[in-house]
Amino acid sequence: MKKAKVTIQDIADALGISRNTASKALNGAESVPPETREKVLSKAAELKYKQFSYMETASSPSEQQGNIALLTSNLPNSSHFGSQLLSGLEKRISTEGYTLSIYFVRENDINAMTLPGNFEPSTVDGIICIEMFNKEYSGLITDLGIPTIFIDCAADIVYPELKADLLLMENEHSMYAMTRKLMDLGVRSFGFVGDYNHCRSFHERWTGFNRALSAAGIPLNPESCIVGQDKDYLLEANWMDQQMEALGQWPSAFICANDFIAISVMKSLKNRGVKVPEQVAVCGFDDASESRVIEPHLSTVHIYSSHMGIVSAEMLLSRIKDPARPYQVTHVATDVLFRDSTPVPN
Repeated sequence: MKKAKVTIQDIADALGISRNTASKALNGAESVPPETREKVLSKAAELKYKQFSYMETASSPSEQQGNIALLTSNLPNSSHFGSQLLSGLEKRISTEGYTLSIYFVRENDINAMTLPGNFEPSTVDGIICIEMFNKEYSGLITDLGIPTIFIDCAADIVYPELKADLLLMENEHSMYAMTRKLMDLGVRSFGFVGDYNHCRSFHERWTGFNRALSAAGIPLNPESCIVGQDKDYLLEANWMDQQMEALGQWPSAFICANDFIAISVMKSLKNRGVKVPEQVAVCGFDDASESRVIEPHLSTVHIYSSHMGIVSAEMLLSRIKDPARPYQVTHVATDVLFRDSTPVPN
């Protein structure tokens, strides 16, 4: 008999919450408290709900060679590039018979420098770290001596210090290329929005943005930038409105660290009656599904998420087979996409 599909209502019933709350948590709504969202995501993974269904075990015990652990402080939702990445990764490791298990690293774990209570290193053959951006905690993980790959990492990590393989999307040049193209279209003043110390990817995007300004002889204007800590963006619904109001100068274009931030900027501009892109252009990064829904459609950078999952799996499988091989830092190419939130090149 075919097993019934798990529904949002099943998750809600298991946790004793409303279906609406469970749905909002799965879709990354800011109104849902982080601890509630974590419980919903954990239950979704446990019940194999939709995008979590790829975490099922190999089809028979004879195929199971070992276990890959996913350590994360914030499991990506369905609109995050990491969701497709994990799907591609699991499909690849499952061909080798490995299963994928999820372990949530809470803020208390990071502060106390302790592993998740249900994580047993002796049962793990390899570790995947995603959304893990604390330098010291990263060292705690790599000191376990288990083959490990980080998908993005802390901004202040020097690659040789990581003692693990690292996979990133190409960040710096794509942000450089997007900024320079806007310059070619006549844009002469720019602001950056995003915490460039949040993670390595954000820092590389910040570097590409600044390199484009320098190459064109345009000085960086800090009064046109919003670079508060990443957690600030989630503090309150009107936080971006407050930051936009406090800006010393408004640039002709905002270059944002990701699509989530860019969409927040666009909404804030609309609240002030500012037309995008006629008065201010906006760019994002990630090519999230929301970037193709918001009006005007958001110019962004496309990430080959599923392919990154396959690449990360192959890197980790190679590390498991040969732990002594040199550590590898890999960037997967991206594509700049101009849509209606910026002047569109011919």
